Amino acid sequence: MEPVALSTIVLLPFIGSLIASALPSNARNIESTMAGLIALFCAVQLALYFPGIARGELYEQDFLWLASYGLNLSMRMDGFAWMFAMLVYGIGALVVLYARYYMSPQDPVPRFFSFLQAFMGSMAGVVLAGNIIQLAFFWELTSIFSFLLIGYWHHRKDARRGARMALTVTGAGGLCLFAGALLLGHIVGSYDLDNVLAAGSQIRNHSAYTTVLVLVLLGVFTKSAQFPFHFWLPNAMAAPTPVSAYLHSATMVKAGVFLLGRFWPVLSGTQEWFWIVSIVGATTLLFAAFMAMFQNDLKGLLAYSTISHLGLITLLFGLNRELAAVAAVFHIMNHATFKASLFMVVGIVDHEAGTRDIRRLSGLRKLMPVTTVLALVATAAMAGVPFFNGFLSKEMFFAETVLVHAPAYIQASLPVLAVTFGIFSAIYSLHFAYDVFFGPKAEDLPKKPHDPPVWMNVPVGLLVVICCAVGVLPNLTVGSFLAAAATPVVGGQLPEYSLAIWHGINKPLIMSVIALVVGTGLFFFVARYVRGKGYLVDYAFTWTLTGQRIFEYALASLTRTSRSLRLRLTTNRLQWQMFWVVMVTFLAVGLPLWHGGLTIGERAVQPISPGFGALWFVGAVCAIAAAWQAKFHRLASMVMLGATGLCVVLSFLWFSAPDLGLTQLTVEIATTILLLLGLRWLPQRDKSIRPASWAIDQSVAQARRARDLVIALIAGCGIALLTYAMLSRPFDDSASTFYLERAYTEGGGTNVVNVMLVDFRAFDTFGEIVVLAIVALTVYALLRRFRPARETMDLPMQQRVLPGDLITDLFNPRQAKDTAIGYLTVPAVLVRLLLPITTLVSVYFFMRGHNEPGGGFVAGLVFSLGLLLQYIVSGTQWVEANLTLYPRRWIAFGLACAIATGAGAFYWDYPFMTTHTAHLQLPYLGEIHIASAMFFDLGVFAVVVGATLLILTALAHQSTRGHRYHARKLEEEAEAREAARVNYMRAKAAYEAVARFNVDPQNPHNR
Repeated sequence: MEPVALSTIVLLPFIGSLIASALPSNARNIESTMAGLIALFCAVQLALYFPGIARGELYEQDFLWLASYGLNLSMRMDGFAWMFAMLVYGIGALVVLYARYYMSPQDPVPRFFSFLQAFMGSMAGVVLAGNIIQLAFFWELTSIFSFLLIGYWHHRKDARRGARMALTVTGAGGLCLFAGALLLGHIVGSYDLDNVLAAGSQIRNHSAYTTVLVLVLLGVFTKSAQFPFHFWLPNAMAAPTPVSAYLHSATMVKAGVFLLGRFWPVLSGTQEWFWIVSIVGATTLLFAAFMAMFQNDLKGLLAYSTISHLGLITLLFGLNRELAAVAAVFHIMNHATFKASLFMVVGIVDHEAGTRDIRRLSGLRKLMPVTTVLALVATAAMAGVPFFNGFLSKEMFFAETVLVHAPAYIQASLPVLAVTFGIFSAIYSLHFAYDVFFGPKAEDLPKKPHDPPVWMNVPVGLLVVICCAVGVLPNLTVGSFLAAAATPVVGGQLPEYSLAIWHGINKPLIMSVIALVVGTGLFFFVARYVRGKGYLVDYAFTWTLTGQRIFEYALASLTRTSRSLRLRLTTNRLQWQMFWVVMVTFLAVGLPLWHGGLTIGERAVQPISPGFGALWFVGAVCAIAAAWQAKFHRLASMVMLGATGLCVVLSFLWFSAPDLGLTQLTVEIATTILLLLGLRWLPQRDKSIRPASWAIDQSVAQARRARDLVIALIAGCGIALLTYAMLSRPFDDSASTFYLERAYTEGGGTNVVNVMLVDFRAFDTFGEIVVLAIVALTVYALLRRFRPARETMDLPMQQRVLPGDLITDLFNPRQAKDTAIGYLTVPAVLVRLLLPITTLVSVYFFMRGHNEPGGGFVAGLVFSLGLLLQYIVSGTQWVEANLTLYPRRWIAFGLACAIATGAGAFYWDYPFMTTHTAHLQLPYLGEIHIASAMFFDLGVFAVVVGATLLILTALAHQSTRGHRYHARKLEEEAEAREAARVNYMRAKAAYEAVARFNVDPQNPHNR
């Protein structure tokens, strides 16, 4: 049976994530089953790869992307990547099964499994990445999805705080890793991982080696919570326990040590590597183990023990010994199994007892016997007790500390450090197992503890069986897997090592015995006394918060500094903002010209025809008039600006550029309408308001205007001079001839402009429509919270006479009045007849765009103009009541269509966004020419329509808000008149009664 492609293994979790996000909340069983089946399927497919992996084969899958830059989408799997991928999907499947019973019915389960599967795919992308840029991309995805998982219970402050801290620390480290990846690619001349791994000596001998090393290690240390970046991991324990079991045992924090192993053949072997990696690893190893002894929260204890074991792995990689690297790989495997099972045990205890506080938990062995057995076995593996897997890798660690080649003081201190770690490990392991499961039964627990459902214990049981099997039969169970995983790390030739349980009485065995005996003795004879000393605990917590305090102080300082700079350098006045933008532009342009100078070319000046000169003269006059009237008459300014745009359109047509002219014309119409709608809600200029110092302000204003005029003239003349200098020089026509010669043969179209946009430069076009979508969404979000100025809202609207049915329509849009009945009958009928015509014209432009002037952008604008007219004439309520328009869905469909079209090129082994042309023979129609670029153009069309409608909707709703404002005012006035009438009638009746019965209203005795 052939396994599926590597890309399928990475993509399946993302597909499952999208499906899970669309499922309803009551489909929790479907979501968990789907997530578990995806993880199990990927694990089985990876297992099918193992026979080849065991033979030393390398599996690769490449997709062309930017081949000229040496950057392709590439999947690569060797033994080391295979081992990590198996941890990702194997433990992932168990965590999904566990989460099925752990998560509460009140939790938004679709969101949980969506985030979990997306993280699973991101982690698989990290370990299976075939180039280092792709690795850095998936690396940052793991930070993003871990942020979402840690902050899953976002109603809790500690979850939000821990998620932000994790994202900030790991995201910053990811940026450092990305910079290091760029430098590595620059040194090697390629970003391909095979080429990087083959250039070890070249990298180590390069002058930028230390810089690369520091940047890469910053990514490693932040992700794996190494000192001093360790503080984010304990704060991440606010996540649900399945998240902790997955992220902090087999995936998230393991990504850092994975990178150490991945780049070990390239970056290790130097003094810089030894001192930085080993010192950080040793500090983290001892410090976190010490801190774990003082934790009273079960997850906190496991968090610090995780940090300590990650420090052990880091220290092993830092020793510059092949056997130490093998021991590190072995401990990665062992730690994932016993730590995942321990986190699940903690979740079971919390789930069934209602607390994780060790001070409240006691005697659970009688109440939860099955869970107790599983917890004791996993704890023994964590403590390094013989006959469990943790003992084997810990003995290899002890052996490496004894055999290390280093200065004398290092050789003497490392064994002591290792034994001290073993003692601390035994103490916190007993603190976890003995204090929770032994002793008298706890009486004041929130719940009555009992063993969980059988299937909740199954994942823990499977991992515990692995711990026992590896500890008793290591060669049979894990020998071949370890050899396959460690071979790529050490460079292809494994050193001699033995996984036997008994090696005789030697130094590592003696060190293990000392650590276990001393640790047990200290726990039973000293631990109660030490834990009773509150100042020791307070001192320990103060120590552990040092890094966190530095982090929080840095964030607070950055916030204060940015606020101060914002107050000093920004202003609400648009004129000053534009002034500084222009001045910075002057500086950016002036410095290169100051150093390089500006020369005019020697190309002959072409004569200007009288007609074209007159056209430009009219355009210049209109532009100046628009600027002049902008302050005094906005409508006149917009008319002049539109005339300038029309002159630009005619200029394009004059120079035989119909595509540009058509695009400019439609853009000019659409933007003019949208600008007019937006300007409607700006406050009017009130000349009657003048301050006391008006005369002084007037002189200052005149000086400012003169300064701005000078700046504007310099800017305009400078742009004109730069343009003239560029056009007057001879240019290489290779670019233009390249597109002209290849537009039809390679792009399948005769319209060179359209072929350039949707084929040769399709990736640029995709970036442009993404920017357009972001701008539209941003405008929509801003205008949703925008409230027009009161002076604008108070302007007369329809002479403040609103028919009663129109007031009702404002609050019942589905019953909106038909504007074709009334004074807008003729325009309303015309625009409704125009809509199918504009639709037909847009289809015409769209279908002919690949060979004639047109295309998706122009077609989208034409179609949008037809809808714009509906809004303007028929009104927002009527249009939205009769036309179902979902602008955001248009945008989403357009982007998805563009991505799918670009990715479809991979099927034919072409680079991303490459056009494929087909000639279909259809009955009656004959031969039909279809290019895949048409579907990309369809995406452009949809994004343009969606973006235009979204901005229009945001502006149109301001008009609706204005109508509702006036409707409310009319209702308030009507209510006030009615209340006054009622009061008048009551008063009139009272005085008539007084007059009728001669009752003195001032005398209380009269009745």
